[in-house]
Amino acid sequence: MLNVLIVDDEISHVQGLVRYIEWEELGYAVPRTAESGEEAIEILLDSEFDVLISDVSMPGMTGIELAAEAKRLHPHIQILMISGYNEFEFVQDAIHVGAQAYVLKPLKIEEVTSRLQSFRSAIEMRKEVVEQTRELEKKVSDSVKLIKERFVDDLIAESLPVDELLASWDGLLTLPELDPGYQIIVLGLDRNPSSVQEAKQRMLLGSSFKKTVEIAFSQDDSIWLAQASFDEFVALHVNPAPAARAKAEKQYRFIQSIMREQYGASVTIGCSREGSAWEDAPLLYREIRFSMTKARLLADGQIVRGNELEPGEFAAYRMHDEFIPGLLKRLDSGDAEQVAEYMNKIKDALLSTGNASFSYAQAFAMSFLGELIRHLKWKNEPDSEGNILLWRQMLDCGSAFQLAELLAGYVQRYMDTEQKAQLNQQHNLIRRVSLFIEERLHEHWTVKQLAEHFNLNASYLSVLFKREMGRTISEFVQDTRIERARKLLQDPSIKVYEVAEQVGIQTTAYFTYLFKKLVGVTPQEYRDYGYSPDPDN
Repeated sequence: MLNVLIVDDEISHVQGLVRYIEWEELGYAVPRTAESGEEAIEILLDSEFDVLISDVSMPGMTGIELAAEAKRLHPHIQILMISGYNEFEFVQDAIHVGAQAYVLKPLKIEEVTSRLQSFRSAIEMRKEVVEQTRELEKKVSDSVKLIKERFVDDLIAESLPVDELLASWDGLLTLPELDPGYQIIVLGLDRNPSSVQEAKQRMLLGSSFKKTVEIAFSQDDSIWLAQASFDEFVALHVNPAPAARAKAEKQYRFIQSIMREQYGASVTIGCSREGSAWEDAPLLYREIRFSMTKARLLADGQIVRGNELEPGEFAAYRMHDEFIPGLLKRLDSGDAEQVAEYMNKIKDALLSTGNASFSYAQAFAMSFLGELIRHLKWKNEPDSEGNILLWRQMLDCGSAFQLAELLAGYVQRYMDTEQKAQLNQQHNLIRRVSLFIEERLHEHWTVKQLAEHFNLNASYLSVLFKREMGRTISEFVQDTRIERARKLLQDPSIKVYEVAEQVGIQTTAYFTYLFKKLVGVTPQEYRDYGYSPDPDN
C-alpha cells in the first residue's frame, strides 16, 4: 500500500478527503494528516511517503515551501496542490519546485481520485523501471562477451574522450596493460554488383557471416569481437603473441573460404597497424577501413595490411572527408573549447604526416588552408593582401610544427572575430528583450510569446537570456516587479493592492508572499519601518 500525507489548516477539508475517498481500493493506506507545514515536516522527517497533498495558502510555512522541502527529503514523492481560483500564481511556483499536479477549490472527490490513480501508475512504473534496470545490470555484469562487445563499439565510435570512456567502464571491465599493444581487425562482406537480394537472403547471409566469424574466433580470448553492422565485424586483438597472430591469420583464410564456398560471398579483411594506447583505436579503425575501400577498387576478398598505406594518402582523405567538415561544424557551433580540441587533432595529424615527408605536410597544410579560406565567411573579411601574406608565411615554414601553429593561429583569429560579433549581437538582442519586458511589466508574457515576438526559438532565448543576464526570464520578471514595487511603496498614497496591480501581480496574497521571499519583509512592513533607495539594502 502507498502512503499519503494530507496537509491543510482547514481541518474540515482534511476530514473530507480522508472520509470520502476509497483509499484502499486505490491502493493507498489510510492517510496521515497535518494542520501546518511545520507539523508536516516533522512527519516527513520521521516516515517515508509516496504522495503529499497540501493546500497552497497556509499560515506560517506555505504549501510551496512545504513542497520544496518535501522534494528535498523524498525526491520521488508525488505532490498534489490544492488552491483557490485566485491563487494560480502560487500553483505556478509550486510546480516549479516539484509539484506534479493541482486541483481547485471547492474540491471534487472524483478529480482528486483521478489524480491519485495517476500518481499510483507513475509510482508503479518508476518501481518497475528501477527493478528492470537492476535486472539488466545483473545480466550485463554476468556477460563478459557482451561487455567486451560494447566496449569495442564505444572505443571505435569516439563518442567520449578516452579517459572518460575508460572511467565509465571501470568496475565492469578490467582492461589489460597494453604490452606490446593491440591490432584492430575489420571483417566486411563485399557488396555484390547486383544489390537486389531479397530481405530474406540478406538476413540469411548476415546470420551466416555472424556464425562463421564467431566460430572462427571462439577459442581465442585475446580477440574481443563486436558486430558493427550486419555485414561488418570489428575485433580488438589485444597483446597478441606471435603464435596468436599466426593462428588469427589462419582464421582469416577460414572465414573467407567458408563464406565463398558455402554462400558465394567474398569477405575483405583489414588488419590495422599496431596501436600502443587506447586513444589510437578510432584513428586505426578509420585508417584500415580507408585501406579496405581502396583495396576493393582493385578486387574483393583481400586481406589488407594497415602498414602498407602510403604516407600522406590517408591524411589527404581525412582532410577533405573528416577534418574540414568536422572543423566547420564546430566553428558553426561557436564552442571555442570544442574548436581548440579539434584543432589539436588536426595538428597531430599534420605532425604525423611531417614525420614521413615535409613536402606531404606542406601540401596538406596549404590545401587545408585553401579549403578554410573558401568555406569561412568572416564578419570582417580579410583583404586579399592578408591572404597572400598568409600563403607566403606558409611557404617560409621549415617544419610541420610551424605549419600547424600557422593554421591554428588562422582558426583562432576567425573564432575571435566571430565570437566578438556574436556577443555584440546577443548583447543587443537581450537588451531589447529586457527593455520590452520592463515596458510591459503589468502584462503577462510567456517565454514562448516573447520568443515568437522576436522570431526566436523559445529554448534558445531562455539559454541566451540566462547566459547574458545571469538569471532566467522568470527570475528577471520577478526581480524587476519587486524592484518597481519598492519604489511605488515609497508613495503612501498608493495602496498595497494597487502596487501589486501596477507591477502585474494579480493577487495581494501572492504579491505579499513574493515580496517577503525576495526582500525579507512584507510590503506593509517595508512601508511601515522605512525603506532604502538602494535595492540591495
